[in-house]
Amino acid sequence: MHLDVQILRDFYYRSQLGRAAQKGVRDRVVDRWGNVKGLSLAGYGFAVPLLRPFLEDAERVVGLMPAPQGVIPWPNDGANHSVLCDEARWPLANDSIDRLVMMHGLETCNLPQALLDEAHRVLAPQGRALIVVPSRGGLWARSDATPFGYGRPYSRSQIERLLAESGFICTGHASALFFPPSERRFWLRSARSIERLGQRWGLARMGGVLMIEAMRRDTARPRGLPVTKSRPLRVLEGIPQSGAQPAWRDHDPSSGR
Repeated sequence: MHLDVQILRDFYYRSQLGRAAQKGVRDRVVDRWGNVKGLSLAGYGFAVPLLRPFLEDAERVVGLMPAPQGVIPWPNDGANHSVLCDEARWPLANDSIDRLVMMHGLETCNLPQALLDEAHRVLAPQGRALIVVPSRGGLWARSDATPFGYGRPYSRSQIERLLAESGFICTGHASALFFPPSERRFWLRSARSIERLGQRWGLARMGGVLMIEAMRRDTARPRGLPVTKSRPLRVLEGIPQSGAQPAWRDHDPSSGR
């Protein structure tokens, strides 16, 4: 079940808890993606709060909002970058997106496999997708006071298995929102400090959201042991060579033998 876009907008832009959540997740995205100059970025679901830092440097930024959710113009202080789309039919060309982030999209969609297939189609070779979903073991998935309390929460193994079935290889993971989903002033004031401590101590299981980075399997660099330089295999390699020729070469056709 998709939340209405007005509810999502009010949470992220008009509530203190939403602004704190926006910063907690967005900082992790910026840390992972860094410089995006000349790249094409897309966000699906309600991922536009995470894309704001990239508007100036990226070549193109588009916010894809599913029809059951609805769409709003974004950003509100410039040219519109958002578009309404079907869950499994995006108005983007094949291999056209270098960075893709999903938030409030996968856990609420009706056909997760079809959605990920569409993400696979538009992602460019060596492009990266970042999937943000509620953590099954986190506090945020247990509270309906935030958008992360709706839809299907995931464990890390569940989301990685789903991505693998859609032709992706997971290349990294992170967690965010270690502070509780509370409007109390103490927790809101402590949110940034708690986020830093959660990242520093590696408390992934306590995070409210999972962030899984993935690449297309057909273009991802192989992981594991380094590939050594290959050379032709000789049939007689390893057998001492005393200068004698194989028996068939010793045969003299003129001898009749």
